[in-house]
Amino acid sequence: MTALEVRDLKRHFTAAGGTVRAVDGVSLTIRSGEVLGLVGESGSGKSTVGRCVVRLDRPTGGSVLVNGTDVTTLSPRALRPLRKDFHLVFQDPSSSLNPRMTIRQIIAEPLRLHRMANRKEASERVDELLAQVGLRPELADRNPHELSGGQRQRISIARALSVNPALLVADEPTSALDVSVQASVLNLLADLQRERGFGCLFITHDLAAVEYLADRIAVMYLGRIVEQAPAADLFAAPKHPYTQALLSAAPVPDPGEQRGRSRIVLGGDLPSPLDPPSGCHFHTRCPLVTDRCRTEAPALRTLPLGSGPGAAEREVACHLVADDGTVPDAAKAPAAAGTSV
Repeated sequence: MTALEVRDLKRHFTAAGGTVRAVDGVSLTIRSGEVLGLVGESGSGKSTVGRCVVRLDRPTGGSVLVNGTDVTTLSPRALRPLRKDFHLVFQDPSSSLNPRMTIRQIIAEPLRLHRMANRKEASERVDELLAQVGLRPELADRNPHELSGGQRQRISIARALSVNPALLVADEPTSALDVSVQASVLNLLADLQRERGFGCLFITHDLAAVEYLADRIAVMYLGRIVEQAPAADLFAAPKHPYTQALLSAAPVPDPGEQRGRSRIVLGGDLPSPLDPPSGCHFHTRCPLVTDRCRTEAPALRTLPLGSGPGAAEREVACHLVADDGTVPDAAKAPAAAGTSV
């Protein structure tokens, strides 16, 4: 069953200088029980995709289907009964939890709004959820400011899962936390996802986190998907030059291996979505750029990856990648002057 299907999603904003193309034709699918990691630099449009999926932003174009229902153009009234099917875990739990409510009230609120439990049942459900996210039941009568950042994020997760959604959108759920508690929150998400089987859109810039948690990974650059593949295949053999650059910038735990690695240094900064480059959006920073890249936008096309029923698909948007998946190594190209990814 498909938990989420996004088709040619666009989100454009009107600005003084023109139109900001924050998301410009994104398509992706998440099956039930699957985690899709969405990665890319700050400003690539990852969070805007997440906000459009849960309808905090109304898409400019395209469609979003949750559990097979198109929620793209529904009115707030028509959308309300469907909101139990998808929930968002925000980046900063301090700003997403009502400081005037107790933890019990916060977690029980979705149950109350969707009329899924009476007061006694909701209270019992809160105790169960607190135990599932690794918190003591006595914390239920405290307020958010009395808890640590890691505890508050666990409360956010418990609230999101209280109505058993089919889809969870986690937008940088560990970036506002201390490094010491990030791993515990990731482990919690992994355990809950396996137990409950919900689909998950995991938005992050942390490559180590997405490698650990995601089944598949989609790489975004300036509002578009440039590569999508099973996590193991993407990390083992990245095809798109941008993906190669991202992975080369991620440190590895072995100091000897880290010192001997080739780094791909990209020149310049991420272009403005207010005035994106012609052709391939990445051509202004790509060490392998050709004349065709400057004028013709590459389509996201499917590459061979295994055979037979159930074989996973791999997609890439790059003129330089051959139909058989052969790709030049960006690390061997002359590095562009500038800062690294």
